[in-house]
Amino acid sequence: MGQISEADVLEALRPIEDPDFHRSIVDLGFVKNVQLDGGRVSFAIELTTPACPVKEQFKQAAERAVSALAGVNEVEVTMTANTRGSRPSSGNGGKPEILKSVRNVIAVASGKGGVGKSTVAVNLALALQQLGARVGVLDCDIYGPSIPLMLHVSGEPRVTPERKLVPKESYGLELMSIGFLAGEDAPVIWRGPMVHGIIRQFLSDVLWGELDYLVLDLPPGTGDAALTLTQTAPLSGAIIVTTPQEVALIDARKGLKMFQRVNVPVLGIVENMSYFICSGCQQRHTLFGEGGVERTAEDLGVPLLVKIPLQPDVVAAGDKGNPTVLSAPGSPAGEAFIELAGTVARKLSLLTAEAPPLLDGNIEWVNTPG
Repeated sequence: MGQISEADVLEALRPIEDPDFHRSIVDLGFVKNVQLDGGRVSFAIELTTPACPVKEQFKQAAERAVSALAGVNEVEVTMTANTRGSRPSSGNGGKPEILKSVRNVIAVASGKGGVGKSTVAVNLALALQQLGARVGVLDCDIYGPSIPLMLHVSGEPRVTPERKLVPKESYGLELMSIGFLAGEDAPVIWRGPMVHGIIRQFLSDVLWGELDYLVLDLPPGTGDAALTLTQTAPLSGAIIVTTPQEVALIDARKGLKMFQRVNVPVLGIVENMSYFICSGCQQRHTLFGEGGVERTAEDLGVPLLVKIPLQPDVVAAGDKGNPTVLSAPGSPAGEAFIELAGTVARKLSLLTAEAPPLLDGNIEWVNTPG
């Protein structure tokens, strides 16, 4: 039998399909740099996001497919990713100088306070980072910043000679918050124009590194700060966090419609405190009602992304600066946050595949998931 060729390798890989694009990874151009050395075959699979939740399945399927070829005795598959940035929607200004080193900007919002928006934002960011992405968090809640506490960071950020702010770091995340500047106990008493100014400074004067995702923890409601962000930041998509109570759902609808009016894609709704699992009987109890979030999502034409259980240690973990994704990744809530990260990464990949890139076409980088 003749020597194996690159065409043989590609043909063996062709049946492997991306579950979101519903096309072969070969036809999508994911297979790169096929190298043949006798019975040894090596190649890379370049995904659209380092946070792809099925990357290990891709790798295993590719190894099996190529190993089955006659004459192959060794297969080496390298998983990489080239995260593509999405184009800003027309409603948010599309300023190219803002967040130019960030590929995707995700707004995490809620119609009202007390629904766990910051908890979702922090754990989403950590889950994306755990999946292999480079991630930052911008705490946009000017009046009630909670990121310093939840990620156990304090102190003022460094300022460069050019008057740029250098993000703080925690657990591999890049961070910025008004809490680093005002202090934990200092009251923040600002009017609309001052809020607009500090938000613009956070968007344009912070030296973010090359990030795959920047998670914005928005203030609750649809006030000045939230409106400024939707109109200024190059948002790739928004996530609405709510609890099952009807009063929360009414406000969630308002927040969702705010994004729709400025043409920011709404990735979906997160139902937080969805249910409680009794430690004694292991039964699931819906303490705040059920079915309302599904109906709201259906009425507004957006998906319900995930249901996060009411788990007492989630709050305790955040208060200790050791969020659930790190402290209890195998718990029901931890698994829900990881599922959310995978879903968000996939949705953004699909959106960006249909849009021109956010960044200059010459700016590219490749990630090897850790």
